[in-house]
Amino acid sequence: MDEYARDTKVEWREWGTAPFEDAADAGKPVLLALTVPWSAECRAMDRRTFGEPRIAANINDGFIPVRVDADRNPRVRERYTMGGFPSTVFLTPAGEVITGATFLGPDGFRGILDSVRESWDAQGSAAGSIPRQLQDESPPAGELRPRIEEHMVEQLLGAFDDEFGGWGTDVKFPLPRTVEFALVRARDQATRTLEAVRTHLLDTYDGGFFRYSTERNWGNPRREKLLDENAALVRAFAHGYRYTGTEAYRDAAQRTVDYLTTTLWAGDAFAASQAGSDEYYRLEPSEREGTVPPNVDETVFADRNGLAIDALLWVAAYTDDERAQQYASRARDTVCESLVADGEVAHYDGADSETGLLLDQAQLLQGLTTSWQVLGEPGPARAVADWTIENRQQDSGAFRDGPASGAGLCSRSLHPLDATVELADALVDLAALTGEDRYRNAALAAVESFAGAAERMGVEVAGYATVAARLQQPGTLTVGTEAGSDLHRAALRLADHETTVVPDPDGDGAARLLDGDAIVAEGTTPAELEAALTGEN
Repeated sequence: MDEYARDTKVEWREWGTAPFEDAADAGKPVLLALTVPWSAECRAMDRRTFGEPRIAANINDGFIPVRVDADRNPRVRERYTMGGFPSTVFLTPAGEVITGATFLGPDGFRGILDSVRESWDAQGSAAGSIPRQLQDESPPAGELRPRIEEHMVEQLLGAFDDEFGGWGTDVKFPLPRTVEFALVRARDQATRTLEAVRTHLLDTYDGGFFRYSTERNWGNPRREKLLDENAALVRAFAHGYRYTGTEAYRDAAQRTVDYLTTTLWAGDAFAASQAGSDEYYRLEPSEREGTVPPNVDETVFADRNGLAIDALLWVAAYTDDERAQQYASRARDTVCESLVADGEVAHYDGADSETGLLLDQAQLLQGLTTSWQVLGEPGPARAVADWTIENRQQDSGAFRDGPASGAGLCSRSLHPLDATVELADALVDLAALTGEDRYRNAALAAVESFAGAAERMGVEVAGYATVAARLQQPGTLTVGTEAGSDLHRAALRLADHETTVVPDPDGDGAARLLDGDAIVAEGTTPAELEAALTGEN
């Protein structure tokens, strides 16, 4: 149980089958509280609502209360979140959803308690329902077509905010994977968004990026800083620097690397998050001296560290930043030694940690394939990929997010698009790095398992269109030298970021850009390679 649970007067239970069995025996609904350590609203609801004696007594008497750290329990989070944190969800003893909400003050909570009690008294377990994303056994499959990429370009054009940058006209999320897609296909949109993110979400004093802005003009940012979101932005800014040479993008990436390797460094790998604090960030930078900064959750999660390893290694590849390379390598070694066993990845180092979750497998694999490209050091990339394909891919080609077991609705299949995209992207790289088509075939089947829904996808999942394009037009740049040679370092800088760079220490000393088996360009020196790739002689 997290430390903040002690601030409440609710008799919380741990997640598992026992609370649901007790709820069935007692004829009571379950109250599920999903919290995260970085959310100020979670702390406020603990104090104001769950800390109110009469509300707590009502909960303890009429419900089976269960509390879950959503960061540590991704499968519970994905099945029950109400779209933000805290999420308060009322369930039947079978785990079906009666109703739910995000933050609730005392008055609002009393109202929902009364409503749930009325529904339960009138209908019992029939008051619950299964969320739509858990009702279908498989996502809508289809054929991979060029139209997928074309549709996403159209979505970019239709959703872009010409006045303020970014996509959408309300809340502004940075959408780093969308920026990366746009860098190749709508660069002005990508650079204007990077500039807006750099200007409004980068904490220029303490470092790191805030999560998102609540206003269209990028004003009023949410102050939490999460490792995965910061890592994704580091990579986007690094790629932005690779394409444009804009020093401001390089500086934003390197300043965030500094934040990750100091504030979010947990000794041997990267910490999960830093809480937001409006009071702290209202202070002028000079006034923050001697003030305790927001709390850091030092849990080392495999998925978030995979993203950080990936991002820092691209910074190192583009800038020769030795600090970024060293910390990425150290985190990689720590995670692989402590969280990986025969290719199965633990979410974190703890007796109650789940293992084999799709996002952990996918994002760590991404870090490992980037390590192979940049450093020539694959680590257990093959083992992680093989375990994932064998244990998580279904006959339809879709990947489950975890095992087909667990309390509540965790036994029901969930095929997360975001994790599938991350995994397929890494498998495309692994296929090029190993020369084994089975990895590409697994990625193709996974991406096609969602292709029937491609025309309904918006800009927030542009990464799907990226990996679809990579599968249809794979780009590979082989370098016949060991990693770290001048030719290899040049190849990393010159290659399109959607192209896989394959160092080969047993090669003939030449770099070749391949389209399938056809050689498109080649060179034996950095200058020759640059001339061949740019068409300049």
